[in-house]
Amino acid sequence: MNAPDPQRLIALGRIIDAWGVNGWVKVEPFAGATDTALTRAPSWHLTRAGSPAHAPLDRTLILERARRHSAGVVAKPADCADRDAALALKGAEVSVRRCDFPPLKAGEVYWVDLIGCAVQNREGHALGQVVSVDDHGAHPILQTDAGVLIPFVEAYVLEAEPEAGRIVVDWQADW
Repeated sequence: MNAPDPQRLIALGRIIDAWGVNGWVKVEPFAGATDTALTRAPSWHLTRAGSPAHAPLDRTLILERARRHSAGVVAKPADCADRDAALALKGAEVSVRRCDFPPLKAGEVYWVDLIGCAVQNREGHALGQVVSVDDHGAHPILQTDAGVLIPFVEAYVLEAEPEAGRIVVDWQADW
């Protein structure tokens, strides 16, 4: 596995409503509004399956402005002139290119970059590939395609190198 694809789209939230009367939308981020790529990206990609209430949607929006608002994000798409245009986007999933994510500090990783990484323990035994990273309150949990669950904490994760596609852990398959 190489470095994460910078053009890969990552779903970060959903448009839940119009915000005001001038074409702004309100977005519920999937992982909170603190320092999110939703407020930094110059464009968003929207997708929505068709339903009786809404037409299907698959398009890119250029943003004039986006900012945190309470526990969410509000944004003004460039081609969204009024409340009706904003309401037409309701229910759409919002994705952002991976390259538009905020820069990381040393030693940090984005969970999405861990998906697909091969996990092995310090003895070199393969524990599978990461299929998800879930947060259950106390700490994140890595889940591999072999069904192994590993707390993503410093005590057990010795190395996490998404660019190299590998994670080394102090863990056993039968724990």
